[in-house]
Amino acid sequence: MPKIIITGAAGFIGSFLAGKLNNKGYADLVLVDDFKRKAKEGNFVHKAFSELVDREQFFQWLEKKAGEIEYIFHIGARTDTAEFDRSVFQKLNVDYSKSVWQYCADHQIPLIYASSAATYGLGEMGYEDDHDIVGLLKPLNPYGESKNEFDQWVLGQKSAPPFWAGMKFFNVYGPNEYHKNRMASVIFHAFNQIKETGSVKLFRSHRADFRDGEQSRDFVYVKDVVNVLFFLMKRGETNGLYNLGTGKARSFLDLARATFRAMDVPENIVFIDTPEDIREKYQYFTEAPMGKLISAGYDNEFYSLEEGVEEYVREFLVNERYF
Repeated sequence: MPKIIITGAAGFIGSFLAGKLNNKGYADLVLVDDFKRKAKEGNFVHKAFSELVDREQFFQWLEKKAGEIEYIFHIGARTDTAEFDRSVFQKLNVDYSKSVWQYCADHQIPLIYASSAATYGLGEMGYEDDHDIVGLLKPLNPYGESKNEFDQWVLGQKSAPPFWAGMKFFNVYGPNEYHKNRMASVIFHAFNQIKETGSVKLFRSHRADFRDGEQSRDFVYVKDVVNVLFFLMKRGETNGLYNLGTGKARSFLDLARATFRAMDVPENIVFIDTPEDIREKYQYFTEAPMGKLISAGYDNEFYSLEEGVEEYVREFLVNERYF
């Protein structure tokens, strides 16, 4: 039976995707990651899969499997926005991804890979998933730069997989992010702050055109993310970069209030100054125009922030349950 490969399969989105594919009847999955971290075990040990492959051995493994691979989801990446060693991102996010692309092009295997909304920087060029602006974007950190560098490289390739999509994930939240520590979603941190202190700390606004807590992001539930990935696997026809958010920005105040309600705890929000060292690069608004994905035929409703937070908190965080 042809195999589906997921890189980053022990991580947040990759493990959730594995669960989605299991639920759809796919068990011949090859999970690729660095499996040494104990904190990630809960994400994959109960999944149905045929092989675990260490990411450092992945390309040697692939050499022996030509003709057996049906699809590759390249979700694995270094995602730490506070990491400033560019060589780390060059190795894991750029060079590694080029090798995955080349294999898929050479063997004509469809590929979906993880790009990021971090490529848009402060949004000077807007947030349209338009190929013409990719070379003009100004990411704010080496992580975003690495993702944009790979997107630019992809758009310049004459040799390509039979279908490919680069997914610009916006602010994804949901189950299986327990291992992410400071890089976990704001909902995860809000839940833990409320649990420990009964309150949530939000950054005060330092711009006259935004009230405290009204800074906004496009928060997208991981269930919706993998629904889109599955849709593109089954019906994707138009190659390209795709935004993956909800198309609707929501404030951190909305998020905090939804978390208090889901936990049945009285609202207690404390505003603190945004640290000066990140103040100039702090994003006050992100929102994903979703027209390209809709034009590709995706018409499912996305979870609202309130619906996603309630399910995440009550069905997963309260019991530390995995998907």
